[in-house]
Amino acid sequence: MERIYTTIGEHFIQIQCHSETITNWIQRNFPAVALTKVKPHLSIQLTEGYGIPFVDYNVAITKEANTICFRRADYLIETDLEYRNAKISVHNELALKHALMNLYSSYLVYHQWGLLIHSSCAIDKGKAYLFAGHSGAGKSTAAKLSQPRELFSDEATIVKITSDQITVFNSPFRSELDRTGVEESSPLAGIYLLNQAIDNHIVPLNKSNGFLNLMDKVFYWSHSSDETGSILQLLQHVVNAVPVYELHFQKNNTFWELIS
Repeated sequence: MERIYTTIGEHFIQIQCHSETITNWIQRNFPAVALTKVKPHLSIQLTEGYGIPFVDYNVAITKEANTICFRRADYLIETDLEYRNAKISVHNELALKHALMNLYSSYLVYHQWGLLIHSSCAIDKGKAYLFAGHSGAGKSTAAKLSQPRELFSDEATIVKITSDQITVFNSPFRSELDRTGVEESSPLAGIYLLNQAIDNHIVPLNKSNGFLNLMDKVFYWSHSSDETGSILQLLQHVVNAVPVYELHFQKNNTFWELIS
């Protein structure tokens, strides 16, 4: 059995795994850290051989006295109610990435630390800019066009939410683009909802419209009205603290002239 210690955001993660394939994937995508006396925020046991290849994104959720289960065709998560100790069984590497995103997002919301948002994110002059939109809107395109700026994410952005500041962390949950820098976190300066267009322009949104447009961009599998309420409160903090815009952009890097 391989035991791996890593971090996601500010959280210390312990992973136990019997599979060489899964171990190699984790080591390629997650930073290795040394064992410390600090108790892991999250402990995960991983196994493979579960289910069938990806079918769709539908997740069935069941809750018992001390356990919550998230079941998809290609993965199964069994976790305690605080999302601190979990068993994950997966079919392949894609299932593993999605299962870890599911579990980590649930952990963030339950502990009211922050949100995992379906978006890309780039750093410019020490500040983070988040690009969100519907499927096909251009999140990965905006990330690619933002290079050589450092990229914190191209699929799932880790957002810490406090009363003082909204902060983005480097995300290991990536789709196409690898990490390009060394920064671990940066304050979030703006959120841009993407629309591909024939010219570049920005439309500021009021807080209500920004909130409504971001609601379906949060990675979360709701099973509790209390936790749904926590998501809405966290998201409200974000739009109260960070301006939200519609970004209509050409498929080149000139849109950065409107941002920075």
